[in-house]
Amino acid sequence: MNREMAILEKLEKELSLKQLQIKSLLTITQAINDNVSAEGLYNMYKSFLSWEMGIEKMGLFVREDNAWECTTSINYDRKNKSEIVPLLLKHRRLHTIREGEHEALEGFDIIIPVFHKDLPIAFAVIGGIKEKEDLYNKIQFITTITNIIAVAIENKRLFKKQLDQERYRREMELATQVQQMLIPDYLPVEEKFALSKIYRPHFNIGGDYLDYIRFDKDRFAFCIADISGKGVAAALLMANFQAIIQSLIFQYRDLETFVFALNQSVYRITRSDKYITFFVAEVDIKNRTLSYVNAGHYPPIMYTSQGIRRLSSGCSFIGAFEKLPEIKEEKIQLNGETTILCFTDGLTDLKDTRGELMGDHFLETLMMKNGRMTPEAFNNKLMEEIDAFRGDHEISDDIAVLTCKIF
Repeated sequence: MNREMAILEKLEKELSLKQLQIKSLLTITQAINDNVSAEGLYNMYKSFLSWEMGIEKMGLFVREDNAWECTTSINYDRKNKSEIVPLLLKHRRLHTIREGEHEALEGFDIIIPVFHKDLPIAFAVIGGIKEKEDLYNKIQFITTITNIIAVAIENKRLFKKQLDQERYRREMELATQVQQMLIPDYLPVEEKFALSKIYRPHFNIGGDYLDYIRFDKDRFAFCIADISGKGVAAALLMANFQAIIQSLIFQYRDLETFVFALNQSVYRITRSDKYITFFVAEVDIKNRTLSYVNAGHYPPIMYTSQGIRRLSSGCSFIGAFEKLPEIKEEKIQLNGETTILCFTDGLTDLKDTRGELMGDHFLETLMMKNGRMTPEAFNNKLMEEIDAFRGDHEISDDIAVLTCKIF
């Protein structure tokens, strides 16, 4: 009779445990379906282990942004995670902690690793199961619950990452559209002068800028700039920079004063956190003169029948200092046909398959051989040379080229 009562009591306990397991699974599954927050799932996990399974010590470690965090615990100081995480990463299967293992594991009995596509996403360390009866089934169920919670959290993380990527993609598309509006589609080709451009941002949007401003039938200006950095931040600064240029350039009669005011306006925005290399030139067709200021930009190459000249006079970067200590505007008398090649450092920093830079000499040689071409023909030739030079090597920076010819 006693034996039958013991068997009946055991069956009742097993049934009670199974009912508890089913109820817990349904509750957690419903919570996941209801999109309960990660914090809510962690609290459910902690409550289940503490109250339903009688666990005395626990720590759940989850990978967040390439770092491991102890997201919930029972009687465990989360500050000690740096000691225990390296010990957990050694295990790919359920591990029983034996006496004499690292002191950081003291009080814990088992390690439960959770993997997703061969990558660890969570580790649970469990200790002090009060009811030792049917211990194997309890550990198996704790392992199941841990896996369900960890995978649900990982799915939340991946879904959020996907949403962030989609949001970023849309922001990039919008920024690209805005930037394309800022870079002129059309550059004039007239009887007395012509302009042509190449614009190749590295990440669809970039920090290179070029523009053309017409004052009257005999006077125009062109400029090129390189904003420090890449991506959205550089593109936003470029948009501000373009607006400032358009606002200031008609207010001042000389480039020196214009650049002085431009620097002050940009500095108020950047506070020297970012800077801009900038080249601006004004051409007077009637008087056959070119005035320019080079603010720390790669010196453009000017080609005439007399040979090559670099346009380097000017000042320091735009936005680096509150006040530019010295600005030197240079005025050049144009005798005969003149071609000016302006470019950003993404061009000279191009590498071939051997890792060698394109450099200035390459461009000067190309200009000497092809300087008599029209700007559009020259730029087409330049693109052919760029592609031949780099081969399969990717372009690693923004490239902007502005070619001007005064006939």
